[in-house]
Amino acid sequence: MKMRFYNGLVLTAEDMEIRSGEIHTDGDTITYVGGEKNAPAAKFDREINLQGNLIMPSFKNAHTHSAMVFLRSYADDMPLQDWLFKQVFPMEDKLTPDDVYIFTKLAALEYFSGGTTACFDMYFYPEYIAKAGVDAGIRTVLCGSVSGGDNKADYDSAISRLEEYYNKFNGGDPLVSFKIGFHAEYTTHISIMKGIAELAHKYKQPVYTHNSETAKEVRECIERHGKTPTALMEELGMFDYGGGGFHCVHFTEEDMEIFRRRGVWAVTNPCSNCKLASGIAPLVKMREKGVPLAIGTDGAASNNALDMFREMYLASTLQKIREDDASAMPADAVLEMAVKGSALAMGLSDCDVLAAGKKADMVVIDLNTPNMQPLHNIVKNIVFAGNKTNVKMTVSGGVIVYEDGKFPTLDAEKIYAEANAAVKALIER
Repeated sequence: MKMRFYNGLVLTAEDMEIRSGEIHTDGDTITYVGGEKNAPAAKFDREINLQGNLIMPSFKNAHTHSAMVFLRSYADDMPLQDWLFKQVFPMEDKLTPDDVYIFTKLAALEYFSGGTTACFDMYFYPEYIAKAGVDAGIRTVLCGSVSGGDNKADYDSAISRLEEYYNKFNGGDPLVSFKIGFHAEYTTHISIMKGIAELAHKYKQPVYTHNSETAKEVRECIERHGKTPTALMEELGMFDYGGGGFHCVHFTEEDMEIFRRRGVWAVTNPCSNCKLASGIAPLVKMREKGVPLAIGTDGAASNNALDMFREMYLASTLQKIREDDASAMPADAVLEMAVKGSALAMGLSDCDVLAAGKKADMVVIDLNTPNMQPLHNIVKNIVFAGNKTNVKMTVSGGVIVYEDGKFPTLDAEKIYAEANAAVKALIER
């Protein structure tokens, strides 16, 4: 399908300037971005008058557990350990592959309605996450989530699964890819971590994991190994080809330097970190040191939304509190993190900006709403005043997946019914 988006404002994310212009697409690819006067003549299947609204790259959720939407508001206002061990883990033990498929499709609806077209997903049953992503039309980067103890069976299972998934999910459906990763240092024996490092070297690939989310996690890692999780992973050679850390709340100067030197992405999840009282990541210091930054929501069990607008707002405002500086972490830097930074953190260099040859992953922001007026500064409006109601249209791979409150490619009511039925069955097991 060939589409033309015209009579609007364009933010390409190649820079953070907003210009008048139009965009052409052919299938899943952008063919033109620029002024209307220079636009090539062509025949389109649909021409969309933006009516002065803004079109920009879609959001990319660089850390999530999509299927955890089934635990949204199920176990709130509890201490972290009780939340995990008394509520979350027992319910997750009951999950079936079909449950994960249904709940991932529910998450896709939430992503689309908020202008997100890609997610970096770490959860159980990756085959079913991938199938749900393809069926829904969302770009899914699967992240390995292995863990295990000090025994040969755990080691063999973890390493063989990672290698199997790496070869299975890369080079297949263009909407799906896989990155080597593991759950966290505190759930993964050092022998398995060494094996993961060897696997990363074998394929010359980056490694991703939860990293320094809580002070307890860092303290206990130092007790076990004499160094922080980041320093331990660096010693093992895990970051020789880059990678990423999810959360990165309790970072030392040495940790930041390792991330900078290795080009490892720090993926912040401010809403989840606040809700679970984990702390506030030192994003300003990371940015000053040149650590690459991205944004994710974490799962809906600890957030409780998959909403990049909330993450952007908190990513900026919490830094102002942490640094006691109202100018800290400006809006343009945060918006860039949520679109371009998150795409690159996930290895999606084909949809990080709007340019000819890039994938047509875009969002139209409705500027004709009270919270977007007046138009003093549109980027600041999006970060500090914007919310999901401002998403007028979401385009994923050249397909309109959300438009004016409707999902043209999905049966939302059916997905809601299936998800609620699956939750009820889970609770009754």
